[in-house]
Amino acid sequence: MDIASSARTKMVRQWCPIVLSSTLKKTLQAVAFVKAITLLGSTGSIGTQTLDIVASHPDQFRLVGIAAGSNVALLAKQVLQFKPEIVAICDESKLGELKEAIASLSPQPTILAGEAGIVEVARYGDAEAVVTGIVGCAGLLPTIAAIKAGKDIALANKETLIAGGPVVLPLAKAHNVKLLPADSEHSAIFQCLQGVPKEGLKRILLTASGGAFRDWPTEDLPKVTMADAITHPNWSMGKKITVDSATLMNKGLEVIEAHYLFGMDYDHIDIVIHPQSIIHSLIELKDTSVLAQLGWPDMRLPLLYSLSWPERIYTDWEPLDLVKSGDLTFREPDHQKYPCMDLAYAAGRAGGTMTAVLNAANEQAVALFLEEKIHYLDIAKVIEKVCDRHQKDLNSTPGLDDILAVDQWARTAVTEQVAATIG
Repeated sequence: MDIASSARTKMVRQWCPIVLSSTLKKTLQAVAFVKAITLLGSTGSIGTQTLDIVASHPDQFRLVGIAAGSNVALLAKQVLQFKPEIVAICDESKLGELKEAIASLSPQPTILAGEAGIVEVARYGDAEAVVTGIVGCAGLLPTIAAIKAGKDIALANKETLIAGGPVVLPLAKAHNVKLLPADSEHSAIFQCLQGVPKEGLKRILLTASGGAFRDWPTEDLPKVTMADAITHPNWSMGKKITVDSATLMNKGLEVIEAHYLFGMDYDHIDIVIHPQSIIHSLIELKDTSVLAQLGWPDMRLPLLYSLSWPERIYTDWEPLDLVKSGDLTFREPDHQKYPCMDLAYAAGRAGGTMTAVLNAANEQAVALFLEEKIHYLDIAKVIEKVCDRHQKDLNSTPGLDDILAVDQWARTAVTEQVAATIG
């Protein structure tokens, strides 16, 4: 048999369906993978959806460790259901309440508290992957601890790369750890890249809903109220992320993430407004082919793929119906309407500590807007001022302490900037 014929035969064997005997089925089931995982941020949206996946697939996943912030009632319920080996609650004042709530569990897990406890859970035991569902820079230290322990990261914490990319990427490489995206846009890109040679990728296209003001004329934005900004046209989310969607800062931050995750320069990462949110992102290849990942908006799918990769697990979730989804439309984002988008690109190109400053400044500015201390249009203005101030102190090769320091500096700088403007 010639080489070409042999290759064709191999492809046929790979792709043609075969009828399995009952004995072979049992054998395959016996060797099916069971992945040991740890979950950080178990009581938040990412955490509860991850546990839904674990509960639905007990033959594929085993929960080793679990950690949460302060919701002791829900954490205790989770511990009683999933029986992890180790558990931590960040709020140390609730340690006694947690111990009492799970006192009936036997054997008892190791129970810890505080930030140090979260870090210990992250690095603990034989977990192969750690889901990082902790919000903000609080998730950075536990993620680094998990990487140093050689655990793959199901990445649901934006700050890991946006603020910590210059530290996290070399560390992951040194420990041979995989960073597997667990958010919908980067998971879509990751899924499209499967089987694509590294040199074949030409461009990344991140889709954005357009947020609360996608259909507003730009000249009407001075009329925006806080209530307007926290009302998303597609779905209900937390206030902060809804505002980020309105300013398009969420997509700007995802551009920075995509740069770190996939090694693509900023000139080849684009944003496109896609109001229906059915196409979660796309890639363009060097031969002009464009690959897209589609589905109903559902965070469980990217979470599942980050945990099961490179396997695919059967689910009974509602499949996408293209007729039901209707027309899919696209438009270029308006740079005048979305100045935060350009700020994110500029910070990404500056690199180093600038992306940590951008992220922290945005968090603080949005917090002040939600407290109605600044106007919606002031968010971008304040962030730009703070990034400009940081330019003279930019550190191109920061360490972890540098990143944590500029994170705190940026938050203070936003407050100072607002006070000076109001004054």
